[in-house]
Amino acid sequence: MRNATLKQLRVLAAIAKSGKITCAAKDLGVTPPAVSLQLKLLEKSAGMPLFDRSSQGLRPTDAGSYMLETQARIASALAECDEGLQQLKRLGRGRVSIGIVSTTKYFAPLALAAFSRENPSIELELLVAHRDEIIGALSSLKLDMAIMGRPPNTIELERQVIGDHPHVIIAAPDHPRANKSRVPLRSLFNDTFLLRESGSGTRILTDQMLAKTDLAPRFGMEFGSNETIKQAVMAGLGVAFISAHTVAAKVAQGRMIVLSIKGLPVVKKWYVLRSKAKHLLPRGTALWEFLIKNGERFLPDVSALIGRSKTRVQCRTL
Repeated sequence: MRNATLKQLRVLAAIAKSGKITCAAKDLGVTPPAVSLQLKLLEKSAGMPLFDRSSQGLRPTDAGSYMLETQARIASALAECDEGLQQLKRLGRGRVSIGIVSTTKYFAPLALAAFSRENPSIELELLVAHRDEIIGALSSLKLDMAIMGRPPNTIELERQVIGDHPHVIIAAPDHPRANKSRVPLRSLFNDTFLLRESGSGTRILTDQMLAKTDLAPRFGMEFGSNETIKQAVMAGLGVAFISAHTVAAKVAQGRMIVLSIKGLPVVKKWYVLRSKAKHLLPRGTALWEFLIKNGERFLPDVSALIGRSKTRVQCRTL
């Protein structure tokens, strides 16, 4: 692959984007024969086909997908180089990209707004997405950093704790155990549990919690967002294990309650993290250090919800 050129790699990415030689040529401002020639030379260097040809267009082979990942890393490195040069020309200006999972929307925007007020010349590019999409963007180096509760073990990460992340079981205000204290989890055997979608951090934690007990509750519908789960709980469709930070406002309004269950809350951590392969420029470092130093003070105060003061207590962890 030593003979591969940046031009050929750009052709590879353009073809993968559209699946068509003609569209790739239009995007690159060249002729279709020129695109075909560069692809042919690249496949010759690789020693194997990079695309499968079909009536639906061109789709990357396994070799093509592997080479596209390499192209993405090279493009990211070149973009970092260009941004670094621009940074030297106008110190303190530029963009930082950060991803957050949907659960963090109850505090992350507040933290980012505070950072922006202190650093008005730094533009923040925000991606709000499900956990798997954030992990993919970190892996491909499209993001400078991310905030989430369950760091993946599939990529090498630099991580720092922002603060505690308690999880509780919520129910409608008229739930039979609304006024009972420290009831066992198995007392919810006949309740229907409302779940986040498979793969989400909350769903993974729910499965872990239930796996440590002999509880086999009824599982209800799966939901793609915490907001929908909260609406379903308030409607009386079931109970849910959820981040306490997502329900503070609704509990304060009396529209739902936090059940007092033995062994709960389960307390995890919020993290700010980045790929070890991602080299932060000064503006990225500024945001990284801001979140580590100040992130915890933007977390919702849920001490009243989980029946404890702000002093340190022993909570169950998984």
